Amino acid sequence: MDWISYVVGFVFFLNFIFAGILIFLERKDASSTWAWLMVLFFIPLAGFALYLLLGRQLNKKRLFNWEGHSRVGIQQLIHYQIEAIHNKEFVFKSKEAEKLQDLIFMHLYNNDAVLTQDNEVEIIVDGQHKFETLFKDIEDAKDHIHLQTYILRRDDLGSRLLSLLIKKAKAGIKVRILYDDMGSRGMNKRFFRDLRAAGGEIEAFFPSKVPLINPRLNFRNHRKLIIIDGRIGYIGGFNVGDEYLGIDKRFGYWRDTHLRVEGSAVHPIQTRFILDWNQASYRYDINYSDEYFPPIPLKGEVAMQIVSSGPDSEWEQIKNGYIKLITGAKKYIYIQTPYFIPDESLLDSLRIAALSGVDVRIMIPNKPDHMFVYWATYSYVGELMKAGARIYIYENGFIHAKTLVTDDTAASVGTANIDLRSFSLNFEVNAFIYHQETATNLCQIFIEDMELSTELTPELYQKRSLYIRFKESISRLLSPIL
Repeated sequence: MDWISYVVGFVFFLNFIFAGILIFLERKDASSTWAWLMVLFFIPLAGFALYLLLGRQLNKKRLFNWEGHSRVGIQQLIHYQIEAIHNKEFVFKSKEAEKLQDLIFMHLYNNDAVLTQDNEVEIIVDGQHKFETLFKDIEDAKDHIHLQTYILRRDDLGSRLLSLLIKKAKAGIKVRILYDDMGSRGMNKRFFRDLRAAGGEIEAFFPSKVPLINPRLNFRNHRKLIIIDGRIGYIGGFNVGDEYLGIDKRFGYWRDTHLRVEGSAVHPIQTRFILDWNQASYRYDINYSDEYFPPIPLKGEVAMQIVSSGPDSEWEQIKNGYIKLITGAKKYIYIQTPYFIPDESLLDSLRIAALSGVDVRIMIPNKPDHMFVYWATYSYVGELMKAGARIYIYENGFIHAKTLVTDDTAASVGTANIDLRSFSLNFEVNAFIYHQETATNLCQIFIEDMELSTELTPELYQKRSLYIRFKESISRLLSPIL
């Protein structure tokens, strides 16, 4: 039996080496390192294989490049706005934007997020409404349709969308689709055969080069953007699939939040799409063309910035934007998110706000679509209740919205959840909005959703079973790697 001892000793020696690699070479934050060390301890060798697939950091070399970027004029505008705000010379068209100029400056300086102040924004909270509106805009397209999504399904909705895009491509409209390879892992390239034949172009983000093995599967492009003729932009939480119409029995009604934008903000939305497209495409790079950035007449008065973040970034820009909004709030902070797994900095900011008397309310789903994530969420909201935050469990189906609104002054709507994955692993994009009417409308939507929710009181939370407490504890330990 000596050989068994040698094998066991060798396995533990390898595990020790792997732990050293994890601690000294990867330089992760402490919580993530301890979570992975626990995986290595309980699942020797196999745990390191999981780490290679799910735990490695992305090389922060420049992933996104586009030679036409300077032609758009965004860099010159950003430089001007930074200098003007710094020198107190910038003309803000609303008191909300002027009040939050430090947040605007941060996004400009660290994220190249130009401020636009002439936008018209429609808030969409229902899947049927969203896709009816989108299909009409696609029908009216005259030049190009750019669609980026995390999930694209081969179901009834996906097929209807594809048929419409084929029709437009045959009519001479340039159609491009970018989807995430992991999020749309059931996708078959034959699904796009007719669209390709009609002249459409389709790309997958970080596709697997070897079947069933993708070392970059942990880094997902979670962005959902649609740009039509460079004049209309969509940004928010809806993917493409039947469940987003509320007809999936597992989830029931699907409650999400999306924005339809007209105005100058469509240009940075377009830029984000082109940067992502050119990273994914090796055959059909998009070069600068005036039709992608047409002159846009004044449409409205909404001030906003399009802010991106991802594992290629030095800073967690969207998370930092959340924290600035939270720490600046004086009256209320309303958050809707399907997952609530904050890091210590965001958790502390919410805890301090609640302890300071700010009305902090968080709305989460009543059912999981990812089991460990759900019970980790339950653990974190339970902790915030101790500080005075109010927690609402949405009962009318599944809430997938990613919104944060404060003080009838500012809001964020986009693709980033309140979780560690969205902050550091996914490629995300949010619209930060500085406009009283839009913020007030989002606040009212939250209040209406409260009528369809159950408040999770401290008394109810204390009555949860030992089994639920156990699931919370395990899930919370694993939360840094979920």
